[in-house]
Amino acid sequence: MSTRPPTPSRRTLLRALAALPASAVLLGELPGLAGTALAAAPPNGSATRYTIVPFLNSNDGTVNVYQSDDATDFRLLKSSAYTPPGNRIRDASVFKHTDGYYYLTYTTHTWQDVSTTIGFARSSDRANWTFLYDYTVPITNLSRAWAPEWFVDSDGSVNVIVSCSVTSDEWIFTPYRLKATNSALTAWSSPVALSGIGSNHIDTYIVRTGSTYHAFTKNETTKYIEYATASSLTGPYTITRTGDWAGWGSYREGPSVIQLDNGAWRIFFDGYGDGTYYYSDSYDTFTTWSAPTALPVVSGTARHFTVIKETVSGGPSLAKNVTRSFQSANYSARYWQEQSSLLNLPVVTGSSTAAEKSASTFTVVAGLADSNGYSFRDSSGKYLRHWDFRARFDTNDGTSTFAKDATFIARTGSSSGGIRWESYNYPGYYLRHYNYQLRVERTAGTDLFRQDSSFVPVGAWG
Repeated sequence: MSTRPPTPSRRTLLRALAALPASAVLLGELPGLAGTALAAAPPNGSATRYTIVPFLNSNDGTVNVYQSDDATDFRLLKSSAYTPPGNRIRDASVFKHTDGYYYLTYTTHTWQDVSTTIGFARSSDRANWTFLYDYTVPITNLSRAWAPEWFVDSDGSVNVIVSCSVTSDEWIFTPYRLKATNSALTAWSSPVALSGIGSNHIDTYIVRTGSTYHAFTKNETTKYIEYATASSLTGPYTITRTGDWAGWGSYREGPSVIQLDNGAWRIFFDGYGDGTYYYSDSYDTFTTWSAPTALPVVSGTARHFTVIKETVSGGPSLAKNVTRSFQSANYSARYWQEQSSLLNLPVVTGSSTAAEKSASTFTVVAGLADSNGYSFRDSSGKYLRHWDFRARFDTNDGTSTFAKDATFIARTGSSSGGIRWESYNYPGYYLRHYNYQLRVERTAGTDLFRQDSSFVPVGAWG
């Protein structure tokens, strides 16, 4: 955590400026709508894909597109992928519509200016975008319409949640719902304020589980992200968590919430006060959260974005109930080998002993915690699991903790045929060799880490 003083919020900066003289067919997770049916590792041969379209800390006139298979290590798909024909692009939200296209909605002006429109663009491939139109939000005496967020409800209706202020108090924002009235997304209902959240809240992001709507919204006075629930999209919402309830700290904005493959919920938010983009995970449906962690690669570059999740073809493919050996992608003479119950990476050759070859051979089976994932057994029937972040082999004790410790999700590796093995219960942590020992470590987002965590399944030594 940086010790630099907090950067003033947009509202504070705007107030100061005002006093100066004039001078976002695949199996996809729709934004906001999710459930346990989507909480599973991708099937064999498929991959999870997360996409973000952030504007840049250095430039709010264009957006980059990044993608990730684990919601942690985002890689650039295309830089300056979309530049609107006029004005700016901030706070871009993306989703995939039923027509097969991806759509962006975004703030059209920089934070200093009056901004009564939100923009729309479309893409068939997430990399190349076409401007559609700027839409004037029909609110009397509107001053600013900021941070539009897509929300697709269980009935298929497409909505935009947008934060708006009026000229009588241009820095006090209230969240409104716009509902698409045609499938082309060119006509919208009259704005309806989200009851119960109230004024002075901005960047409201909503997800639905079952019959409950969950809203994450920034309080512009305290600078904390608050939490509210309702039984209807437009409310009334009850704010039940305020202050530093989740341990994320203040001067946080732009929340976006997505469900991971293992069922956990991940929130991303812009730590504009210290120049860091963070993520945090919850395993109890938003009650408690892990300590905020800086998002590698894009932190310090990307600003306010939302995340979409899809299941796509072309992921790693590995048969189950077969024996395999696993070769290091960047040290091709070295292979997984069990040594005194620990997993190491020694050199294995044709002249290695029969015992060494047997210890380098493993049976690939369905994941103990998720059958779409993978578990690995040694010749004695013990399973590979992580313990104190070290990779080791132990007897299955039948507990859910053991099952999760012994389950890994296949992610595409750094070389042809290579696979990275992500821990099921520690998302973003991978089996990685260091000093020829195998550990479960958090991705650093670097090429070296990807190489160190990539292994090629080959014919069994034993």
